[in-house]
Amino acid sequence: MLVLTRKLGESIAIDDHIKIIVVQIKGKQVRLGIKAPKETKIHREEVYKAIQDQNQEALESDMGAISSLSEELNK
Repeated sequence: MLVLTRKLGESIAIDDHIKIIVVQIKGKQVRLGIKAPKETKIHREEVYKAIQDQNQEALESDMGAISSLSEELNK
């Protein structure tokens, strides 16, 4: 893991297309601004985890439905 120190108004560049800027520091919270192409998906980690969990559940339910349909067709 790369750990960087930045001050208010300073930024971090990722590749040529993503820029993360320290917008505000308030107590123990840091507000970040992210400039990235529109097609870049950006989520808070807890939201990303929820999306991944829902995708996994959908995949499992789809596989169950496919399996049931396959059993019915083989009868």
